[in-house]
Amino acid sequence: MNISAVLLAGGESRRMGKDKATLLFRGKPLWQIQLDLLRKLEPAEILISARIDPSWRPSDTEFVADPASAGPSRGALSGLAAALARMRTKHLLALAIDMPFMTEKYLRFLCDEIGPGRGVLPVIANRAEPLAAIYPAEAHCDVIAALSGADFSLQTLARQLIKMAKLKVVFVAEEEKAFFRNLNEPIDLE
Repeated sequence: MNISAVLLAGGESRRMGKDKATLLFRGKPLWQIQLDLLRKLEPAEILISARIDPSWRPSDTEFVADPASAGPSRGALSGLAAALARMRTKHLLALAIDMPFMTEKYLRFLCDEIGPGRGVLPVIANRAEPLAAIYPAEAHCDVIAALSGADFSLQTLARQLIKMAKLKVVFVAEEEKAFFRNLNEPIDLE
């Protein structure tokens, strides 16, 4: 598949209380679950976005740090900017580390929906799911502009990219909503 993929693992995990990437879920660390999922898609490259190069990062993946010129880290927005700047393809599949219910079939569906200069953004009840979406290379300048502004919300950025036809909206079906469930607090692991 001629896309790049980035595993977004740079969150501070405040509500969880410890690094989500190394949390065990169904017997495996989250990083391994998500990387195994991305590998099934056979992307051209897999990038890992984190605050520091994680000790668990496999050698067949590339570490991308937040852009230094953008000031302090802005979480997923910074990671997205770094990955878009580094990728070698025309599209970037972004996947959050804490979304272990996502499926290969659904990600393949998203990949089938991209077009030249246009990515795809799942939406649930008018709320974008930007951490399981595909961004075109053309979105890089918009992400950088968002980093240099005052609003670091991925929801705001997503609305702008939709208006500019850089993202196609895909409404998530009722039976697919569970794929987007993320793990934020210790109780979510039960």
